[in-house]
This record gives sequence, C-alpha cells and structure tokens, in this order.
Amino acid sequence: MPDAADGLPLVLLTTPIHPDAVARLEPHARVLAAPDTGFDTLRALAREAAGLIVRAQLPDDILEHAPGLRGIVRHGVGVDFVPIPACTARGIPVANLPGSNTRAVSEYVFAALFHLRRRLGAMDRALRETGWLAAKGMASDLPEIGGGTLGILGLGEIGRQVARTAHRGFGLRVLGASRTPKSFDGLVEPVTVERLFAESDAVVIACPLTPETRGLVDARLIGLMKPDAVLVNVARGPIVDAEALADALEGGRLGGAALDVFAVQPLPADHRLLACPNLLLTPHVAGTTGTSLRMMGLGATEAMLAILRGERPANVVNPEIYG
Repeated sequence: MPDAADGLPLVLLTTPIHPDAVARLEPHARVLAAPDTGFDTLRALAREAAGLIVRAQLPDDILEHAPGLRGIVRHGVGVDFVPIPACTARGIPVANLPGSNTRAVSEYVFAALFHLRRRLGAMDRALRETGWLAAKGMASDLPEIGGGTLGILGLGEIGRQVARTAHRGFGLRVLGASRTPKSFDGLVEPVTVERLFAESDAVVIACPLTPETRGLVDARLIGLMKPDAVLVNVARGPIVDAEALADALEGGRLGGAALDVFAVQPLPADHRLLACPNLLLTPHVAGTTGTSLRMMGLGATEAMLAILRGERPANVVNPEIYG
C-alpha cells in the first residue's frame, strides 16, 4: 500500500470490500480498511480520508472528524448508514448503488418463502431423527406458493424484481404499497398498506427505513394478517415491531416469518426472537453473495474514483449540492 508520501488520497473502507475492487482503487488512492466498525475507530481513521466507502453505520458526527472528505459512497443501496443532511449542508456528494444486489435479495426472498412454506429443513430433520413415514406425513398439509397472493411493501428495485419473479415464475397475484402507489408492467396492484396485510398470503418488507416507516409494521398491521400468512423482512429491522411479531408467532396467530435485519445488530444472544417458533433468522445477508459483493465493490470503486477526479458520480442521493 502506498504511504502518504506518494501524495495519493486516502479512501477509508468501513469494512473490507472485494479484492478486485481494491485492486482497481489502489493505483489511484491509499486504501485503508478499518479494523472494526466502532464509532471511535471510524472517527480516528477518517481524519485524513478524502473518501469513505460505507458498509456499516457511520457516527452522526463523522464529518466533524473528516475535514478533507470529498465524498461518500454507500457500498449498497440503503443510505440510512450515512448522515445525508450533514453531507448536503457541506456540499459533500453521497452516492449509492441502486440495483447492485437486487437479484441476490430477490433470490433470498423466495428461498425464505420456500423454507417457510415447504419446510424442507424440518422434513430433513424428521427423516433423520424420526423416520421416513414421519417426514413424509409432514408434506400433506403444506401449501404451495404458486396461485396465492404476495404483498410487497416498497416498490423500489428490489420490490419490483420480487414482483416480476412472483408473477411470472409462480403465477402469484401481487399487491404493492409504496409512497408513490403504482403498478409495474401491469404486474402489481397498488393497494393500501392495510389491504396488503389483510389479503396477502405472504408479505415482503422491501421499503427504505424513514421516519414514516420506522415501526410501521406494528401489532395492528400484523393483526390484520391471515393466521397462516408469513412475513419476510429484507429491508431494515426497525420497520417491524419485533415484540409484536414475537407475540403473534408465540400465540400461533401467524404462520411464520423470516428476518434478515434487526433493530440491533448483531442480534443479542438473549433476544426473544431466538426462541420464537416458525421463524427463520439470518445475519443481514440477503444481498450478500460472491457475485453481488464483487459487483457492489467495483461499483463503489468507480463512484469513488469519479469523486476523487472531481466528477459527479453516477448515482448521487443528494444531487442538490450540484446546484
């Protein structure tokens, strides 16, 4: 790695990125991956940074500790990790990578639905532990995914990809709710949030975390769901009231759920969710595959190189800084 004497700008990575992306960046910048994502660590390392590539939450005051910062690139889509208003006030561009992990997250959604509906993991365990006939009997009452109704909360890139797969691949009726209700190629029927939860056999949370969506999926909405319906959250943890969801699962008032995101990450070892029935838990990996990590890494690198050259990156989330 070049040292400061080479005169290259420093790009700080909150966590490591794909090696191919590092190789693309290193001829043009000193690349430093933070040893941990603690706020004090990030504040200290940002003092000399010209650029930040972000895969973890930044402290709200990060700009006060980064006087030479020229821009921030979100290694992914959601920008709640970044203090956007502060960046805009200082004229610092923030870029993200819409569509970079869309396919990966969409695949996760259907993997989760298969897990919840077809119960292959439980069937495998039953076959090994109890025997062939016990496992075989589990299949008799399982519903199929196809032909039902899927509700999607949030019709961005991911929501629309899920809708395409649901409708064209499984013949599902697709309901959607978003800040700007719309259909997508005639595949999505725009409905209210209440109708979406009440009529869907499965609900997918794919909306951004905003003040309006924080805590949106509460006891009231969960209570509208069919008792055999399932819920999948691939957005942000705070959108779903975890206590209300746990109550519904423990009370048998919901068929199941899959959570990839949580209000506190990592999920505490004593968290109530860990003991809930019919609940699939994964550690925020819906958008993480070898393919998506390489794509996001290279995309983040190209955006950062544009910023370092004084150019406008392809996807700026605060375009008002350019006047």
